[in-house]
Amino acid sequence: MEEATINSIVPLLAALTPIAAALLIPLCRDDENKRERVSVVAAVITFLLVASMLPKVMSGLVIRCDLTEILPGFAVGFRVDGFGMLFATVSSFLWIFTTFYSIGYMRGLDEHAQTRYFTCFALTLGSAIGVAFSGTLFTLYLCYELVSIFTYPLVMHHEDEEGQQGARKYLVYLMGAGKLFFLPALVLTYILAGNLDFGPQAILNGDANHTVLIVLFVLFLAGLAKAGLMPFHSWLPSAMVAPTPVSALLHAVAVVKVGVFCVGRVIFNVFGPELMQSLHLVMPTAYFASATILIASMIALTQNNLKARLAFSTISQLAYITLGFALVSVSGITGGAIHIANHAFSKITLFYCAGAIFVATGKKYVDQLAGIGRLMPFTMTAFTIGAFSMIGVPGTAGFISKWFLGLGALDNNSMLLLVLLLTSSLLNAGYFLPVIYTAFFKKYADEDAHLQEAKPAMVIPLTVTAVITVLLGIFPGPLLQLIKGVIG
Repeated sequence: MEEATINSIVPLLAALTPIAAALLIPLCRDDENKRERVSVVAAVITFLLVASMLPKVMSGLVIRCDLTEILPGFAVGFRVDGFGMLFATVSSFLWIFTTFYSIGYMRGLDEHAQTRYFTCFALTLGSAIGVAFSGTLFTLYLCYELVSIFTYPLVMHHEDEEGQQGARKYLVYLMGAGKLFFLPALVLTYILAGNLDFGPQAILNGDANHTVLIVLFVLFLAGLAKAGLMPFHSWLPSAMVAPTPVSALLHAVAVVKVGVFCVGRVIFNVFGPELMQSLHLVMPTAYFASATILIASMIALTQNNLKARLAFSTISQLAYITLGFALVSVSGITGGAIHIANHAFSKITLFYCAGAIFVATGKKYVDQLAGIGRLMPFTMTAFTIGAFSMIGVPGTAGFISKWFLGLGALDNNSMLLLVLLLTSSLLNAGYFLPVIYTAFFKKYADEDAHLQEAKPAMVIPLTVTAVITVLLGIFPGPLLQLIKGVIG
């Protein structure tokens, strides 16, 4: 099967722009206004470069930028298709808001090492764009590992004992899994197929021994620890020691989305739906993801720390994406792919709100939030919208995701999966609704009467992402059109 391709340097420029900003930011160390302007301008330019490719990709074209070939079939290069464009568009767009939010957060708390923070922030964006536009499995691996390296200083930002322990665990899990499982899987794929290039057909053709191919698939899943599937998930709650903008970055935009995006690439571009079915990997992978959905949701019910509750919610919600991809039906893949965007906007709203609450009040536990909804109405209304989306309330983005995932379960004749999905939504309600009830229906303490909203630099981004969460639930058409490139 041939694909219509054009050559362009734009994918490379989109990945290099944040890296160029990372070189400039340290030069502005003594002028925070200039440093922040560089961060914002780089984020905007990166998004515009990504968006400039959108019309061509939506028309069915694939954009290529081949860089170098190390060995025959072992190349470094970029390839922009519908799936990569979905991830890159969402990531680069949200990066703009996260940059503004970071400025408000870091200034509001007068955080130290802000130059290092914004430098690593930009480097992470460049690496994430590299993952989105990877044209080969080798390029994907390189950019995947760079994301781990550049986010490590962000997780360790506070430099206290807790921060150092969380950062070490973060790096050991992600880099360790990458070296122990992802890299061997890459080498084995090259041995079996003779090339690592992504294209209209999957890299593997199914000629190899089926046991070997199943082991290869397991290696990939284990190596992609950023996807947060249990038991490779505990790095994620530990990373909550980072500043809240970093948590938003990890949980909604970059790290975890890089993980599930790579799982999708493995399923679609390395194995392919037909091979997944012939190896009987579809339902076992779906049930494996479902176990993560339910267990993480039950753990979230027990968390009083708001960021920890959101962290386990992220683990659960990421598994929805893996579940959709694993089903390899049109509806399932649509549900998984659209949840990359829907979860990104909903969850980043929730983390923005958690950060705004902390900066304005110093509170980080659910039982401390009594009456906070009347003191910070914009923040808690946005939180409610994000929470409703995670639950799957109609009119929000999350409902669209769960609707297609439910159809995907029915496409595979699995009533059990459908029941598991419905059960998970009840669990989502179980850990989000008490937060909303406490904030709006309990009386605030007299000593909290003076509390008010955080700075506009924080409130405006969370308001905008909350509004988009609703718009994606009411008008999902543009995203569904882009996702047609994912399902062919």
